[in-house]
Amino acid sequence: MRSSARGSVVAGVGLCAASAVLFSAKAIFVKLAYRYGVDAITLLTLRMLLSLPVFVGIAIFEERRRAAAGDAPLSLREWGAVAALGVCGYYLASYFDFAGLVYITASLERLLLFVYPTFAVLLSMFLFGDRLGRREVGALCLSYAGIALAFVGEGEIGGSNLWAGGALILLAALTYATYLVFADAMIARVGTNRLIALALTFAGLAVATQFVITRPVRVLLVQPWQVYAYSLAIALLSTVAPTFLLGQGIQRIGASRAAITGTIGPVATIVLGVVVLGEPIGPFQVIGAVLVLGGVVALTLARRAQRGADRAPDRAPDAAPVAAVAPEAYGSPDDAPLRRDP
Repeated sequence: MRSSARGSVVAGVGLCAASAVLFSAKAIFVKLAYRYGVDAITLLTLRMLLSLPVFVGIAIFEERRRAAAGDAPLSLREWGAVAALGVCGYYLASYFDFAGLVYITASLERLLLFVYPTFAVLLSMFLFGDRLGRREVGALCLSYAGIALAFVGEGEIGGSNLWAGGALILLAALTYATYLVFADAMIARVGTNRLIALALTFAGLAVATQFVITRPVRVLLVQPWQVYAYSLAIALLSTVAPTFLLGQGIQRIGASRAAITGTIGPVATIVLGVVVLGEPIGPFQVIGAVLVLGGVVALTLARRAQRGADRAPDRAPDAAPVAAVAPEAYGSPDDAPLRRDP
């Protein structure tokens, strides 16, 4: 019995680690695609077109399952809330992320995006009056000190448009954190898988709308074959596959352990950036990465300890640290979420 439980934990860690690596490879695929002249919104549209059918299928399945169970249909207000969450958490976050990658390295992108749990904590404090303990404040300071060092390191190796790219990625992290904070209130009514699938559907519609307004549709048909190949890799290897791997992993080890395991993601991006893209890396970036990862892990553990001390009866046991189940997520407020990175 004990060996079976240990095997389940090992499998869960492996699934979460594989998910983190695949999510992190997204930035590498995006940078490779940019070498062939594709712009951010076109690449994002191709990614959505290739991955959206999976999530639309999940949304339809969840709607039918809920209807068969006798659940009341969503009200117009609830549909509006889901649409707003999708636009904020997946459309805006993804667009800012892809746009930022035009200007900065994949390594810095992953580190900046990885601080979204800290934004979620700060938003909860300002909007809902959540209190921060000393450990949480220390974790936030550690993460932001790491970001500052990473910026210094990027500047030393000659990063161009560093501030523009960094600002866009931080906006991606902020919009995704906003989604997490407000999605928590919708989970009980809508359900995790249903909410994310519907939110992604609305995000896909928003991406398509932006593309149609700003680009001729024929642009989607005249890209080099390499762009289509990398778009497919982003959609399947860095969106669909890691989403399901993470869900299976969290079922085995819980959201908190998955959050800790997810710290392998930025490390994987740094290694892949050096090996695949030839991105330079200096001591400031390495130290910054260590501080960011340490800060996010410390924040996750601090929130978990606080939740254990005064667990609210209307929240899942692992609800607090879900924001740190990262990137890319691509956290989700449930014990077994369907999640993706921005």
